[in-house]
Amino acid sequence: QVQLVESGGGLVQPGGSLRLSCAASGFTLDWYAIGWFRQAPGKEREGVLCISAGGGSTYYDDSVKGRFTISRDNAKNTVYLQMNSLKPEDTAVYYCATGHAGDCYSDYRPSGGYQYDYWGQGTQVTVSS
Repeated sequence: QVQLVESGGGLVQPGGSLRLSCAASGFTLDWYAIGWFRQAPGKEREGVLCISAGGGSTYYDDSVKGRFTISRDNAKNTVYLQMNSLKPEDTAVYYCATGHAGDCYSDYRPSGGYQYDYWGQGTQVTVSS
């Protein structure tokens, strides 16, 4: 059974940092593309970034470029989202997702007609003074 578990969310002041984790079980994350998405209250879910298998390609939304960084720890089968210089508009529930695509497009969709089959439960990030 595949399971993704996010953690690391919380309340932080503007300009602060958080590191989100997405830990997988029953699935080898490094073999597949991973997407991070967020959903703010009253808004639709939006893509934040995606990374291809092995980290060959990474796409960041303009709103987070230069502030957010994704990394992998293959030994722990975990992906991290380092978020710096946080802004109130970053407040949202953050989700990681993966599936059987090895790559992703610049619009964060998985390649090859695949879908993101597995989603985490989400972790709340609140940026407020």
